[in-house]
Amino acid sequence: MNLAYLLTTNLLIRTVFDLNIALLQQHLSQHLQQLVRERDPFLGQAGHYFVREYIRQELANFGEVETHSSKWQGKTYENLILNIGRRAGGKKAAPILIGAHYDTVPGSPGADDNATGIAVLLELARYFSQTAAKYPIRLVAFDLEEYGWGGSLPYATLLRERGEKLRLMLSLESLGYCSDTPGSQTYPAKFLEFIYPSQGNFIALIGNLEAAGDMLSISRKMKEKVPCQWLPVPLKGKILPDMRRSDHAPFWDLGYRAMMVTDTADARNPNYHTAKDTIKTLDLDFLANVYQGLVRVIETLS
Repeated sequence: MNLAYLLTTNLLIRTVFDLNIALLQQHLSQHLQQLVRERDPFLGQAGHYFVREYIRQELANFGEVETHSSKWQGKTYENLILNIGRRAGGKKAAPILIGAHYDTVPGSPGADDNATGIAVLLELARYFSQTAAKYPIRLVAFDLEEYGWGGSLPYATLLRERGEKLRLMLSLESLGYCSDTPGSQTYPAKFLEFIYPSQGNFIALIGNLEAAGDMLSISRKMKEKVPCQWLPVPLKGKILPDMRRSDHAPFWDLGYRAMMVTDTADARNPNYHTAKDTIKTLDLDFLANVYQGLVRVIETLS
């Protein structure tokens, strides 16, 4: 085959790839610009309302958005839900539920926690509205995660009461902070330091024992795009309470196969739950790689 032809073809493929990455990063950045603001549901109500409606508007581009409402201290709060994807072989199949919370703690604009999770959720909606997956996909923007899973707990309870099955639940929790500095990664238990890296430049999968097989296969797929570590946690995470700090925990408690996908938040990110959790502290390349890894995972999950 002609060498010039090969070189031209490879250059064209690389150019298309670079354009796709640039467009992805542009989309993620656009979401972050809208999401990153004080949005505590009690002390940042204007920002909280704006972000909720932005998410609703973006999800509505890809299908009908359902609302799951719950009461908290006399007020009504909303989870936003989009169901997309095809059922395998035309048969009824349990969906993959992918969730991310959109609230913050008071005084923090919440770039990493958890605008990154929501930005990736919105881009997954874009991709899988156009590309069929093996399993149906249910995307959920949870409210009140910072207040004892005030959105995910009643929703998971409702699913259990209805007898609804899930293929897997993934909680996207802080996905965009990365550090190559030795010692930048800490752990909630000393023994973990002897097993896992000291550099905070990987994405972590934290799952219950029921999800151990999935974590192994998912970590292999994620590693095609981003360094990945995984940790199975017994007893619903109650022996390591830090592993329960996102919307996967209610699903663990109710017997669902579930895991958190995370950059490990305050075990790495010094800006966690502070006013310094801003867009400029994020690594957009890392975030885009996490998104690409998740796409690959969802497409190939057996």
